[in-house]
Amino acid sequence: MITPNLFYSDLKDSYLFYNIAQKTKAYLSEHPNAHLYRMGIGDVSLPLCESVIKALHEAVDDQAQAATFHGYMPECGAEFLREAIAAYYGNRNVKLSPDEVFVSSGASDELGDILDLFDRENTSLVIEPAYPAYVDANVMGGRKIQHLASGIDNGFLPLPDDIIKADILYICSPNNPTGAVFNREQLKKWVDYANDNGAVILFDAAYEAFIEDDALPHSIFEIEGARTCAIEICSLSKTAGFTGTRLGYTIIPKELERKGMNFNTMWVRNRTTKTNGVSYIIQKGAAAVFTPEGQKQIHNNIRIYKENAACLMKALDELGIWYCGGKNAPYIWMKCPDGMRSWEFFDYLLNEIQVVGTPGEGFGKCGEGYFRFSTFGNPDDTKEAARRLSGLLGKAKKNEV
Repeated sequence: MITPNLFYSDLKDSYLFYNIAQKTKAYLSEHPNAHLYRMGIGDVSLPLCESVIKALHEAVDDQAQAATFHGYMPECGAEFLREAIAAYYGNRNVKLSPDEVFVSSGASDELGDILDLFDRENTSLVIEPAYPAYVDANVMGGRKIQHLASGIDNGFLPLPDDIIKADILYICSPNNPTGAVFNREQLKKWVDYANDNGAVILFDAAYEAFIEDDALPHSIFEIEGARTCAIEICSLSKTAGFTGTRLGYTIIPKELERKGMNFNTMWVRNRTTKTNGVSYIIQKGAAAVFTPEGQKQIHNNIRIYKENAACLMKALDELGIWYCGGKNAPYIWMKCPDGMRSWEFFDYLLNEIQVVGTPGEGFGKCGEGYFRFSTFGNPDDTKEAARRLSGLLGKAKKNEV
């Protein structure tokens, strides 16, 4: 009789966003005419920019003509897109060769697949609060996990110390869910730790386009020494609204080696074995993101999400509630008022003002007592949600006096 992967039994019964969906579904079944102000899951609300749409249409037309038709694409990515991404990094003085860039169908896929490069005996370190998939992917693979807690005392930006002994280091900056961003000095400490201990950093840069502070690094490869200890995974989902279009990329420097094995070479072998590449049409649309016009257009969209963030931050500032994120990230991480637990606060907002966010407990134990708002929602809905939030929590504050 076949034996299934028994590590799946170690997973939590259900996924965070599934629980949220079930709660909102139950609420709507009881209140069918209610309008929910959704700021929970980090899905975008604005359409793809004009440059991308134009490129997608042109690519579809290419597929209608024998002379321009494309079948299977290179498994590691089309040369035109790999070159465009390498040039994008070059604008920040990060030198990459196109064959250090690997095109994928999205960062979520890649964050799970990349574990193929590591032995099961390697221990993974997850800084919490964290994107739940980091933990779940390692649980499915039967890998040991260390949980490094962060909190207000370190700005949700912990640093390595002598206690940490791990091989695979997950770092997300700007962070999901907290919106906190590591500065250069802080990232240098992680890079030095990885190089000194033979570890590898998996750097999740999915939200780098939201950084507006020029002093903050967008890429781990802006840090000296990172080419010998880091893999960077990024996505166009939040950068350019590709959540329904699906495209990401992974950077593996040729210098990254452990025990005589070259990770770039290994990943070429992995991709050419396990994938048939991303479609020509999607890659052409993605290449348009990296043109001057495409960059201008996607940043116009990002500006709208930043205005959503400013609206929510203003409400929280007036209420005197602690939070981080918002400025350099599309997430706002707030402390639940009056000592409320995160799922308790979720139910409170849903039932009282029909606002949906994400309970911090779903991102790890140290997320308990905190709450995440996504700023990707409809601008009018965000303004109304902020108004309702101010009214509800402001009223509660007055009643305490």
